[in-house]
Amino acid sequence: MRPDWRDPRLLLLLAATLLLASSFLAPQISVARVGYDALLVVDITGSMNTRDYAANGRPQSRLDAVKAALREMIAGLPCASRIALGVFSERRPFLLYEPIEVCADYAQLGGSIDALDWRMAWEGDSHVAAGLYRAIDMAKELRADVLFFTDGQEAPPLPASGGPVFDGRPGETKGLIIGVGGYRLSPIPKFNDEGREIGFYGVDDVPHENRHGLPPAGAEQREGYNARNAPFGATMTAGVEHMSSVREPYLRTLADRTGLVYTHLDGAAELARAFRSAATPRMREAALDMRPVFGASAGALLLAAFVATPLLEQRARRREIIRAANKPPERRVA
Repeated sequence: MRPDWRDPRLLLLLAATLLLASSFLAPQISVARVGYDALLVVDITGSMNTRDYAANGRPQSRLDAVKAALREMIAGLPCASRIALGVFSERRPFLLYEPIEVCADYAQLGGSIDALDWRMAWEGDSHVAAGLYRAIDMAKELRADVLFFTDGQEAPPLPASGGPVFDGRPGETKGLIIGVGGYRLSPIPKFNDEGREIGFYGVDDVPHENRHGLPPAGAEQREGYNARNAPFGATMTAGVEHMSSVREPYLRTLADRTGLVYTHLDGAAELARAFRSAATPRMREAALDMRPVFGASAGALLLAAFVATPLLEQRARRREIIRAANKPPERRVA
């Protein structure tokens, strides 16, 4: 039996077969696309465990909020983009890997972001300004923009003389300082040596004043003050350093000092918009995978062959029946 080449279903099935076979050849074309290169540095110090975010009706730690926003933001970047990942603790960032392509290496990116944990920190201190300045230097070496995620809480607090001086050129490296955390003071979870949560930090667990360098103004009014032996007084200062909130004024000061843009972490969509407005677009050649296009086209043709074509034939038969019913009867000649 010869095939009826006028049958639309046969033609649709042949076209779908050709497209499906083409999808297995993995065709790729090279296109010029806009991409972004970024170094992501995430603060993993203890205050980032503070749970002042929420997800699915449950409290969420700052670190988990950063990880969720990063996964979603990276998924929306064009394939010509490349991402490097680092973590910050004590006074310096540590580079986990150099920039990799977001589409081809998305599984590795997502896995490494999911694996970020406060237990990776090598020291409990948090010298935010020093870590930020070194992250900027690292991004400059990688020829990338920088995204620095932190709540801005220095531990121990900055000395009365202030923090370190930024010796770079403001604005030379572009990027964002992302403030993480709520605006109200919240308790910081406390863990034992085995990594188990045992409560929250108390007022006596952390230093509330940095006693390096010169004493603050008015120290001579403190009890037990001695210019030589006790320039900070004889009693320890009690404050709220055992609690935590995003130190937004301080982070804005660091942004002005370095030429970066400050934004608060309010979700992946806001983060993506802030990043695109502050980052450097880079035109480069990128491979466009045509397999999804061929596969989707083959599926559409199969759907048309088995659904649309019978419907069209059924409609045509109805039209024939109506036309036959409305046709006047033929007159017979006697």
